Amino acid sequence: MKPVYLLDIEGTTTPISFVYEVLFPFARAQFGSFLRDHWENQDIRQEALALSEGIENFEQAEQAALSLMDQDRKLGALKSLQGRIWEDGYRSGQLKSQIFDEVANLLRTRKSAGLRTYIYSSGSVLAQKLLFAHTPEGDLTHLLDGYFDTSVGAKGEAESYRKIANQIGIAPGDGLFATDVVGEARAAREAGWEAAILLRPGNHPQPAHDFPEWTALD
Repeated sequence: MKPVYLLDIEGTTTPISFVYEVLFPFARAQFGSFLRDHWENQDIRQEALALSEGIENFEQAEQAALSLMDQDRKLGALKSLQGRIWEDGYRSGQLKSQIFDEVANLLRTRKSAGLRTYIYSSGSVLAQKLLFAHTPEGDLTHLLDGYFDTSVGAKGEAESYRKIANQIGIAPGDGLFATDVVGEARAAREAGWEAAILLRPGNHPQPAHDFPEWTALD
């Protein structure tokens, strides 16, 4: 195994269906009441106002959020608000995350062997931590060494992977990025990382490529 694994979430550690059939619908259903109840919170209001120009109240912010979700936009403010909503859902017991069967054992094996594992996802760092804290296998956050979201850069840009390698103190060649998206794998390889494509149930078809294809992370 490589000394460092950098793992995508959607379609890699977690079924795509959980994201699109559980997390996103939950956020959509809760956006209006969440913004109404927290509109006086300055941090939350600032994130809501950043969703679009001209927002003056929580109703307009809700409509902007839903429109961005419909477009599958990766806007940082949207991802942060989604993470806050999911946090409420996990804490109340309404949400329980999903991971593929081998993921927990992989993380335990790597940790016991002194190998590092990081997460890189378009979801906010908060959302990533929540997902791994509320799995059917329990809280797995102690098995992970760090989290990266799009604040470090887009997943399809090689510079993002250079920054991650620099931040965690490795030569890119010592790391492997696992993802279900060929474009992201190409960006990682351009930055010097090795990369692998996950073939999971429900993953989207990918263009022709020369990356290793894995059906599981172990």
